[in-house]
Amino acid sequence: MIQWTVYSRADCSLCEHLLEELAELLGPAAAATVQVVDIDGQPELERKYGTRIPVLLADGEFVCAYRLDVDRVRACL
Repeated sequence: MIQWTVYSRADCSLCEHLLEELAELLGPAAAATVQVVDIDGQPELERKYGTRIPVLLADGEFVCAYRLDVDRVRACL
């Protein structure tokens, strides 16, 4: 099973939207396993991602940022 990770921030509407779309695409079982990482308060992640959030990874590999790239997610499945 693919490990999906979303780097995000609290109160980020883009993050919430990406997570909602991802859940619809993956279905409830896989969506429940998505790891959401809040970058705030983590200096290394804040430097790496800054305002470039949300960022979606599949098994540690970059998939997309800002908006869900449905085609790239499907290619990972």
